[in-house]
Amino acid sequence: MIPDKTPVDQDVYHAAPEVVNGAYVPNFQKYKDLYLQSIQNPEEFWGKIAKEYYWKCPRTGRFLDYNFDHTKGKIYIKWMEGATTNICYNVLDRNVNEKKQGDKIAFYWEGNEPGDCMQITYKGLLQQVCKFANVLRTLGVKKGDRISIYMPMIIELVVAMLACARIGAIHSIVFAGFSAESLCERILDSRCSMLITADGFYRGDKFINLKQIADEALRKCRERNFPLGKCIVVKHLGDTEETCTNKTSTNTQSPPAKRSCHNLQTLWNADVDIWWHELMKKASDKCEPEWCDSEDPLFILYTSGSTGKPKGVQHTVGGYLLYTATTFKYVFDYKPNDVYWCTADIGWITGHSYFTYGPLANGATSVMFEGVPIYPDASRLWEIVDKYKVTTFYTSPTAVRLLMKYGEEPVKKFSRESLKILGTVGEPINPEAWHWYYNVVGNRKCPIMDTFWQTETGGHMLTPLPAAIPLKPGSATFPFFGVVPAVLNECGKELEGEAEGYLVFKKPWPSIMRTIYGNHQRFETTYFKRFPGYFVTGDGCKRDKDGYYWITGRIDDMLNVSGHLLSSAEVESALIEHAAIAEAAAVSHPHPIKGECLYCFVTLRDGHEFTETLVAELKDKVRDKIGPIATPDYIQNAPGMPKTRSGKIMRRILRQIARNERDLGDTSTLADGTVIEELFSNRSKTI
Repeated sequence: MIPDKTPVDQDVYHAAPEVVNGAYVPNFQKYKDLYLQSIQNPEEFWGKIAKEYYWKCPRTGRFLDYNFDHTKGKIYIKWMEGATTNICYNVLDRNVNEKKQGDKIAFYWEGNEPGDCMQITYKGLLQQVCKFANVLRTLGVKKGDRISIYMPMIIELVVAMLACARIGAIHSIVFAGFSAESLCERILDSRCSMLITADGFYRGDKFINLKQIADEALRKCRERNFPLGKCIVVKHLGDTEETCTNKTSTNTQSPPAKRSCHNLQTLWNADVDIWWHELMKKASDKCEPEWCDSEDPLFILYTSGSTGKPKGVQHTVGGYLLYTATTFKYVFDYKPNDVYWCTADIGWITGHSYFTYGPLANGATSVMFEGVPIYPDASRLWEIVDKYKVTTFYTSPTAVRLLMKYGEEPVKKFSRESLKILGTVGEPINPEAWHWYYNVVGNRKCPIMDTFWQTETGGHMLTPLPAAIPLKPGSATFPFFGVVPAVLNECGKELEGEAEGYLVFKKPWPSIMRTIYGNHQRFETTYFKRFPGYFVTGDGCKRDKDGYYWITGRIDDMLNVSGHLLSSAEVESALIEHAAIAEAAAVSHPHPIKGECLYCFVTLRDGHEFTETLVAELKDKVRDKIGPIATPDYIQNAPGMPKTRSGKIMRRILRQIARNERDLGDTSTLADGTVIEELFSNRSKTI
């Protein structure tokens, strides 16, 4: 439960008066009152919030109905079942028509190159979304169809996802850094009827031929007897300056962006490919929304699974709207004149919840950034902060650690006086990075919202509130409204007070995932079977004497690299596809920038040698199979693996060997102890 008093430890940071003044939740007692109301009477709490949004029809079922215990039947969660609405209507039409803020800037777009920029108002965004929604309908897309989107951080990506939501289609966005194989796998799993992509883009000084990767993915789909319908292509870079200017001017009411143009020869299949801009020329900017049940699916987003097969996490319309809108408002204490910047790519859940749906539901003005933090130099982010007078900045600990490497000078080139709130997401932030972020970037005046949540949760679960909760560097602090965490031991017993164990949640919250697309049994097994009656996060945590929660990392076979979950099984599967590899194991290893990186052990087949050439081939194999983010940093020759007598690889021991830590814990179940010394001695030969 929530403690009665806030801590008085030395390393605790309290909000400055300017943060407290006007805050929605100005003190700890107010937070506690709202929290208790949210868990004791969720219908009243969430029902009041629901009245802020438009519902075509009221609910017909119970406000909340659920079963978390798989031993008592099928797992299900239902919020406001029977109520009908449309999330696109709520984030656009409601702001334009009811709130009369059609002329308010929805997004400032900042391209990869400095000076490459544009802006779009809520009215302009609504028009573009309606036009593209009509395009989709003309092409035969209907409610419930799955649409795959594989695009860089450009305005058309937001338009595409909201157009899907407007007509009740289910968007499945794939991060533009994933490989053709990863894209193909996700298209096949969700049986998408269409792909939306772009010709290409730059990530820093590196050109990414996105259309070429998409073509390869579609070729792989055809080989597996799944010929996709149409592929809509945005001419983002294009062939000529004229093409770029024309394309950009169609979706902004301000001067055209100076998007980087590239002499790009786009391969074209006239039977499948269609240019976005040609379709948009003929489309009407008026489109009646499809009214959806609160429990209708909104999107599928894939996250790695411990079996190696990605999981299609499915979120629904009504509950997701309520929770992302509410968490955004309170966690960032958003006010109408604020300018918000979330640096996450829309291809991840943060980009869905806290770049698109949550901010737009609150009528926010956001910055959209296509580039990378250190291009063309390490001051790029702070230049943009000053340019748009950003008040709220939300990024990853990996980005903070990367920028730390360049020192304070690039930060202090710019004033950053507009900043009021800072945030982190994706992984726990280490105290050293927290202090640098607080002292250097925030000038010791901006509280840091260290948010813990997952693709599966849809929104923030453990998080501070800027004015109400004193901060402990590295702690996600307390649960958000409606969230009931618990700490369990190995036997599933709840631990009280100061404790360490498995982090679980006891009750549903509105944005909890409803299923794994096409595999509800896997949903039940993954999240509810181990501890019946609880949602299992897969993370460990400790709760300190003051009731603060600290995330201690994954407790399953998952790896958190730069805030992105990777499956050890998925990486191992890619390595074993190489003809030289008989067996492979992937574990995490500390990394000064990424937080964790991949350290892989490989056992060679007879007749093969461990060489730099082989290691390069293995890294390429993983990169091609999954994407650059999964590329191993270290690969070690392992003539034998530490295994139990039943043959299971003991990754716990491999993690210690990777770290050169001799404390291996209990090795009584190890089948052959002689492999340990050989693995330690081979560390010096790691490539």
